Amino acid sequence: MQIGTLIRRAARYYADTPCLVEGTRSITFREFDAATDRLGNALLARGLVPGDRVAVALANSIECLVAYYATAKAGLVRVGLNTRETLDNHKYKIADSGSRAVIHAGIEGLEAEILIGPEELTAMIANGERKICNVERALDAPYRFGYTGGTTGKSKAVTLTTRGELAEISAFLTDLVPEIQSGDTFLHAAPIAHASGAFFLPCVARGATSLIMPKFDAAEFLVLAEKTQASMTFLVPTMLAMILEEPGLAGAKLNLRRISYGASPIAPSVLDRAQGRFGKVFAQTYGQAESPMVITCLKPDEHDRIGSCGRPFTIVECCIMDDEDRELPPGEIGEICCRGPQTMAYYWNRPEQTAEAFRNGWLHTGDVGRMDEDGFYYILDRKNDMLISGGFNVYPREVEDVLLACPGVVEAAVVGLPDEKWGDRIHAVVSGQPGLDTEKLLAHARDALANYKRPKSIEIWPDLPKSAANKILRREVRDRIVARDAERK
Repeated sequence: MQIGTLIRRAARYYADTPCLVEGTRSITFREFDAATDRLGNALLARGLVPGDRVAVALANSIECLVAYYATAKAGLVRVGLNTRETLDNHKYKIADSGSRAVIHAGIEGLEAEILIGPEELTAMIANGERKICNVERALDAPYRFGYTGGTTGKSKAVTLTTRGELAEISAFLTDLVPEIQSGDTFLHAAPIAHASGAFFLPCVARGATSLIMPKFDAAEFLVLAEKTQASMTFLVPTMLAMILEEPGLAGAKLNLRRISYGASPIAPSVLDRAQGRFGKVFAQTYGQAESPMVITCLKPDEHDRIGSCGRPFTIVECCIMDDEDRELPPGEIGEICCRGPQTMAYYWNRPEQTAEAFRNGWLHTGDVGRMDEDGFYYILDRKNDMLISGGFNVYPREVEDVLLACPGVVEAAVVGLPDEKWGDRIHAVVSGQPGLDTEKLLAHARDALANYKRPKSIEIWPDLPKSAANKILRREVRDRIVARDAERK
């Protein structure tokens, strides 16, 4: 089955139902099908051929999703770029992927054979040939590229296939949002170029309306969710924490019956507060670029498993392995590994790193965790982020969760600073509401953590550096502190 088939079928089933809404603009399922046909035909008429890579750098918008699925229909390989990233990041990914064309939102300085800016894009959508655009592509051929976060080096292009995309849609509809249906409104508040975009095709398959926020703002989120009575959304934990601090939350009359979350760990204290306000409507999805959004799922009625990221999705097999790639029994700590139809095919032009990631047929996630006797998984931290202080292993996430339980703390990052005595000196940086006090934070940590896990020092910043996907960048936090301290010496 082709992705275009899914879109054409939705046009037939749901016809004049709103497919996309952005501000005062809307487009029906029938209109979305026609617009993606016209743009797909126009891209091919521009000289592109099936298999060419096309980078798309558009903010959350109707045009963004039209561009995404026009490339799918035309047999082109989409390279998603997040508009929040730097020009250098864009240029690196365009060059690394070998993209012949870039569809962009007026970004200056981009380089490619074919550059399609906002005005030309609008004209192509309006004036492309009015016929079905349906380039067949093999299920295991490249469908789109996703890039890794680049937390341990240069970002790598993950080659994703139609087979994997269909598996992801099936996993969502089976386990994560099985109740989604025509008449629902899904509020896309997070970047469509990242996790929120994964919910669009499940919405298409079931006839739900996608409501687009061009840019996230906690107060505006509440206004829009109340005004439209949106029934579903996806949030990263940082966004959820910001919503919980918003004064208008208390009086907001909302209709959210499913809030999916993921993309980064969530502090138990944040989740507890969120469930106290919204009820048991939360579903967590754990995945990564190499297995996008689909490894494990924690359903609403399973949230008594504090700290768990859930059980494997129906289509996924998981296990915990040691450093010798031996499967470990329940309770033992090791690396989370998975396999299934949802995983990447390979890293683009990186055969050695592909072989390392897929040792013995299992995708090695780089996440340290454990599984309990009932098959629920728990992520402790990234393998490369583990600290060693005084000879003891310290997982930053555990310390961050303790700090996030302090009133007024919205964000926390725990890093290891070089120390002759301790090896890694545990240091924390937090941000949040005015009035935060480092001494009170240190006292809270002393009460909640073993001695070797406690931060030796804490500082307060206005905000923490984050990736385009709203993940806090611990490495950048550490680098800033090390550079600052070196200047003071």
